[in-house]
Amino acid sequence: MAAAPGGWKLQGPASPSDKVTLYFFLQHGAGAEAKLESELMAVSDPRSPRYGQHLSQADLKSFLFVPEHSATLHQWLAENNVVEVEPTVVGDLVKATMTAEQAAGMFQSPMSVFVKDNRRVVRTLTYTVPEKIAAAVSVVGDLVHFPAEPTKPAATSASRKLLGGGGGGKGQWNNSCTGTGGDRCKGLVTPSVLKTRYSIPAAPAKVAANSSMAVAEFQGQYYSDKDLDKFSTGCKVTLPKITDVGKNMQSAGVESMLDIEYIGAVATPIPLQVWYQSEYSLLSWIQKVAKSSSPALINSVSYGNDECQQTGKAYMEQVNVQFQQIGARGISVLFASGDQGVWGRSGRGSKFHPDFPGGSPFITVVGGTDFVTDNIGDEQVWPSGGGGFSDTFPMPSYQQDAVKSYLKDPSADLPPAKFFNASGRGYPDVAALGGQKTPYCVNAGAFEGVAGTSASCPVVAGVFALLNDARLSAGKPPMGFLNPFIYQNAAAFNDVTSGKNNEGSGNGFTAIKGWDAASGMGTPNYAKLIAAVKALP
Repeated sequence: MAAAPGGWKLQGPASPSDKVTLYFFLQHGAGAEAKLESELMAVSDPRSPRYGQHLSQADLKSFLFVPEHSATLHQWLAENNVVEVEPTVVGDLVKATMTAEQAAGMFQSPMSVFVKDNRRVVRTLTYTVPEKIAAAVSVVGDLVHFPAEPTKPAATSASRKLLGGGGGGKGQWNNSCTGTGGDRCKGLVTPSVLKTRYSIPAAPAKVAANSSMAVAEFQGQYYSDKDLDKFSTGCKVTLPKITDVGKNMQSAGVESMLDIEYIGAVATPIPLQVWYQSEYSLLSWIQKVAKSSSPALINSVSYGNDECQQTGKAYMEQVNVQFQQIGARGISVLFASGDQGVWGRSGRGSKFHPDFPGGSPFITVVGGTDFVTDNIGDEQVWPSGGGGFSDTFPMPSYQQDAVKSYLKDPSADLPPAKFFNASGRGYPDVAALGGQKTPYCVNAGAFEGVAGTSASCPVVAGVFALLNDARLSAGKPPMGFLNPFIYQNAAAFNDVTSGKNNEGSGNGFTAIKGWDAASGMGTPNYAKLIAAVKALP
């Protein structure tokens, strides 16, 4: 029987009319999931003769969709008068919205209201389905699964105190943000700092017709056009055209403003989509991307939970199937690695708590760094940056050489073996500035300092959006799933060789030469990356 995760309180029975949105993962045929992984790697590995020959949704449907299972599910939903039903184009993931009364009857379990902070969800802790449904459906998502924790950028309060004294951050560089409050950015990370450190060129004069990027925002994290204009003016940058995929309310959420301002500053004028939804659901975002005929080619997402906070391996495996489908279509997905070091949201204990979806082998995970000195130069691991090894998923082939080398290197000073699964998928894959030493200068109502891997992720996504655009402008396909390219081009990243992600004390993973479970392959060097990208078929 499942249990409500920490902090969620049972408020009482749900009202019969309360709405419940569920996600049904249909069973796949024998061998279909293995074929999907094979197809993904064939079109994503630069050494493959099929590199860049991405699959269409019709291609995916041809071997993943089982019509009999779909018919069984839809018949059951119709029998229970559930009419709000939205399958993806491939058809193996179905979103259905119903009342709590309908759900209670279908799953033979009363639905309850759980609350945490200002959030309210309708869930049950245990359920049953008819035998015919169990044969057709592998997982029912968001029935017993609780929302991920909202992203809270790590250094907001500390930086406000620091900025309140007028002193700015510790960085010893010229402040490029001086107008309309930008003088408060002194010593903080600004677009010019990133462009200097990561060799990011001036904005291209024009972009390819189908070039695109996106950030995902949730639960009140709206953006303000007025504050974006203030950032653009104050920091002398031009932000790209924004398409609102959702319902923006023109209020400035710190997370959304951080994402938009910095992916935009790095990769302007590539068009930016902001995918907003009120519910904090990974499945809702995946379903929308999988359903869309034209999602952005580069996607940055800054949230997650621990693997141990998920409802089980089957749930995570089916989320991975959806990630693989997205990658096989030529769409890149990057997630932040988390802001609690090796311990995750579950906190310190007898073992580390790897992140999900950070532990998924089929996304690109971005960790966090600080500058070693107070000047622009070498970086070290931010102690709170997430990293480690999955307890659920094995080490994928594309990273085996790099990760096994790390595990054998005496300089790694590895934590005791009891703390982590050395045979699991290692993460992060790459990193970028994100620590609290010099937070990012963000305008969200006023200029303030904000830190976290939720800063690192959109910056790396912006770099890859530029690289993607270069390929598209040359008449080549998008990069799609990025990890095989990343692990084959270690020399195109700034290696991070110091620091430990132990959340400030005790055990953690130490950065060394090459890949490590604190900074991945390192931070981006655009000049070297674009050379590697131009060499791709």
